[in-house]
Amino acid sequence: MSGSDFSEELTEAQPSGASPSQKTSQPSLEIGITLDHFEILGLLGAGGFGEVYRARDARLERIVAVKVLPDAFAKDAERRERFRREALAASALNHPNICTVHDLVESGGRYLLVMELVEGQTLHAALAKGPLPVPRAIEIGREITSAIGEAHRAGILHRDIKGG
Repeated sequence: MSGSDFSEELTEAQPSGASPSQKTSQPSLEIGITLDHFEILGLLGAGGFGEVYRARDARLERIVAVKVLPDAFAKDAERRERFRREALAASALNHPNICTVHDLVESGGRYLLVMELVEGQTLHAALAKGPLPVPRAIEIGREITSAIGEAHRAGILHRDIKGG
């Protein structure tokens, strides 16, 4: 398929109830620092392509999710360009089951992807409590496939769908 090819770079931010398997104990950013106009409030989750933080957008006075490209990747022009292209592709999507990309920011050598913060628990956390009722499982399945379908119609292939 032509178009953008999402990988872990745009992984969904983990809400406050992130799975214990998520790397959440040692954030690389100090809580309370400000990058550009985003005050870092806490680590939400982490993966191979960055950490996602809860942050306060001082300009628009709202809480957002900020994904920070790891320092090693930020120094690599090819990875920075890939991050930029994938942010552009994601920002073009408009769907109720896809978080909105608000901005792409460079601040002091750090590259930030600013996204809508979606509160709630992960599917993994919900399934850890036991099986979902069939109607709810069907509803979630429809929401996921609708979002993936929207991305595919836009020419975007997401290679990193995570499940329980």
